[in-house]
Amino acid sequence: MFQVTPTPGLSAGLDQAALGAADASRRQFLHSAGRGLLATAVAGALPLAAHAADAAADATFTPPTGPLDIKLPPLEASTDPKASPFPNPDAPDQRVGFALVGLGHLTLGEILPAFGQCKHAKPVALVSGDADKMAKAAQQYGIKASSCYSYQTYDQLKNNPEVQVIYIVLPNSMHHEFTIRGAQAGKHILCEKPMADSAKQCEEMIAACNKAGKKLMIAYRIQYEPLNRAAMKLVRDKAYGTPKLIQMMNCQNEAHDQQWRHKKALAGGGSLPDVGLYCLNTTRFLLGEEPTEVSAQLYSTPGDDRFREIEENVSFTLRFPSGVISQCMCGYGSFNGKSYAVHAETGTIKMDPAFTYQGLKQELVHAPGGKQVVEQPSNPHKQQFALEMDHMAECVRGNKTPYTPGEEGLQDQRIMEAIYQSAKENRPVKLPAVSKLDAFRGTPPTEEMA
Repeated sequence: MFQVTPTPGLSAGLDQAALGAADASRRQFLHSAGRGLLATAVAGALPLAAHAADAAADATFTPPTGPLDIKLPPLEASTDPKASPFPNPDAPDQRVGFALVGLGHLTLGEILPAFGQCKHAKPVALVSGDADKMAKAAQQYGIKASSCYSYQTYDQLKNNPEVQVIYIVLPNSMHHEFTIRGAQAGKHILCEKPMADSAKQCEEMIAACNKAGKKLMIAYRIQYEPLNRAAMKLVRDKAYGTPKLIQMMNCQNEAHDQQWRHKKALAGGGSLPDVGLYCLNTTRFLLGEEPTEVSAQLYSTPGDDRFREIEENVSFTLRFPSGVISQCMCGYGSFNGKSYAVHAETGTIKMDPAFTYQGLKQELVHAPGGKQVVEQPSNPHKQQFALEMDHMAECVRGNKTPYTPGEEGLQDQRIMEAIYQSAKENRPVKLPAVSKLDAFRGTPPTEEMA
């Protein structure tokens, strides 16, 4: 049997720490237990003291009620930059449960890992057509086997009380069906963009969620990301005078394979609804306005099998009531580029990269006093999917309309249909006038700029 032989002078310090453990902080405990001790002796004895501390704490511990807001005195002087506050997440049993539908690159690479940084959301169920892959993912993230479903048994989510929100991460053409089925199962819906393949489908998705009394949010992560929100505030506050021109670029070189994005029946379109949508939606988000006219051109490289069914490149121009012109370009066959620039009277707001999952950078170019200055605000490095899922969770718990509801997705779909029409007919297309700012948005998200 393994035994620990107390080191001379050790037991008194440990006994004192154990007796006072219920009230002692970690720092106090280590100070009293570790004074003058050899590291090897501490390594063997600390587990015993920790056990004694746990026993003492169990006798007096009362779970707190209300927000779990832990605070400590600052370590830095008042003249130094302040550290970020603690994450202070909810207790696991208080978080909103999400079911993830679809286990492709986005879910496995970004969304499931993002739950580690969520404060209010947790993964509790999976839906996939690949049972082996789903079993592995369930094991990785502690999801019960009984909470794993196929696309055929998807409707059984209605019998799982742990699931409050369904996050649909499927090919575009499947969003319509699985949103409606999810709402009919009595669950709130968070749906990836683009919302659907047509405005009619978007309207049906909104109607289904309204009929079921459930919330519908579209996953426009850029509208929740801190640097992009800071850019929006600079534009809205006219920090550099009136905005005049906007340039938007989102392109990438797609793999030469027959992935679902190359099939119109699954994708609904090519680069426009996938990457071009970022240019469209971000312009609308920055200005808060709705365009009154669009004009567009499409081009696909002849002989490239990737673009037999879908478009490769799209260039489109948006005109806004304030006079702002936004020139947007997207593509599927050129080197990765994801940036934008807002050119105002006395300065320019740049984001490059603007739409990636990590590593966003902002530049503010202006000339106070006649001398050009380039500022580069620091990136808070917030996990974008965690931000959007936490917002959805807060809306569910607080019974609020999400900031990017179904109506936001419907508006983008209507404009994209006008873009295709303009390219087909080779003429500008007028859009219905919308005078209200943020006409299709709901409750603003909790700010995460700390």
